Amino acid sequence: MSKLKKNAGDSLSETLVDVSRVTKVVKGGRKFSFSACVVAGDKAGRVGYGHGKAKEVTEARAKATQEAKKQMVKIPLYQSRTIHHDVIGKSGAAKVILRRAKAGTGIIAGGAMRAIFDSLGVHDIVAKSLGSSNVYAMIAATFDALNQLSSPKVIGERRGMRINEISTKPGKLQTQEQVSEVPATETTI
Repeated sequence: MSKLKKNAGDSLSETLVDVSRVTKVVKGGRKFSFSACVVAGDKAGRVGYGHGKAKEVTEARAKATQEAKKQMVKIPLYQSRTIHHDVIGKSGAAKVILRRAKAGTGIIAGGAMRAIFDSLGVHDIVAKSLGSSNVYAMIAATFDALNQLSSPKVIGERRGMRINEISTKPGKLQTQEQVSEVPATETTI
């Protein structure tokens, strides 16, 4: 959705998703550094991710955390526990499918996606990753999917409709006037 400004009083949860040692071969030998990936969120609908690289793990993690806080986005949640609708996200060779779930289902997701949903504040969701299992590609695909989410209020404003005109349960798509226009058929037993 949109990037948000960082408030000083926010309590953010930070999750270290991946740390890897990177080696650069130079004329005099090898130079080692560390790469870190962090997901940060407020467990109330805001989440971001960042990547940092430095000579020490703690410095790389600090850089990644700082970038994650800058990259925060607001995601609309249904009843503050799941997403509004099913969505597919793609990034490179990675593809993720996010599906809403009933209360009590829990977070059914693997790897980096679980960290994102924990930081986001989602309690019930089913996610499946297809294609690449690269952490950075999976995170980017998950954020692509999350950025596609829209609440009924936003969809209604976009279409120029009220929420109750949009939100209908399956099987109840006809209005009362449409039902009365349909002629009744006689059935014999």
